[in-house]
Amino acid sequence: MKLYYAETLAPRKTCAVAKYLGLPIEYTFVDLTKGEHRKPDYLAINPNGKVPCLVDGGKSIWEADAIISHFARRAQSNLWPADDRLVDVLRWFSWNNHHFYPHAGMLYFESIIKPVFGLGGPDPSKVAEEQGMFRKSASVLEQHLKGRKWLLGDGLSLADFSVAIALPYAKNAAMPLDEFPEMQRWHDQLNEIEAWRNPFPVRSAISAANAALNA
Repeated sequence: MKLYYAETLAPRKTCAVAKYLGLPIEYTFVDLTKGEHRKPDYLAINPNGKVPCLVDGGKSIWEADAIISHFARRAQSNLWPADDRLVDVLRWFSWNNHHFYPHAGMLYFESIIKPVFGLGGPDPSKVAEEQGMFRKSASVLEQHLKGRKWLLGDGLSLADFSVAIALPYAKNAAMPLDEFPEMQRWHDQLNEIEAWRNPFPVRSAISAANAALNA
């Protein structure tokens, strides 16, 4: 399996799950600052021109939640439940993509991505607006987590990896995480997992490995 990634939010969850499951992955870094995601050879495998993208045999899989689901199924991991909890995983994927992630992701964009691409500093009015929407969605998540260790109860699942993906950047991206103690407790648990804290492969090691594969 070859995973095309960048060191940004959506690829982070795919790298974290792959590392957690110990899967044999060939990693290919896509340099967004150089526009590598818009080059014809990349668009041939993902016409959306976004990362991440997984190539497994002759199959190309777009979208981070689809990729982590494929990983868990390949590993026969209980991160992908085999019972009715699967509906809950899909529910949290959908909720995150429509409610929480857009606002957490915009705060990440304003404070972290814009400077990298030379787009200036954060827009204070935009940050304030997105913080308000973050709080609205976070209050739903906060209430749900009361009395639960993880999103689905006692067991870690793909839903946790997906929904929490912006929270490692909360402090630097002006996300008011400290206003939500249950979310903070939940994210502290995730931080106990090495694959969550350090999901990305070391790029120098990747280059050496790829060179060896192509020798």
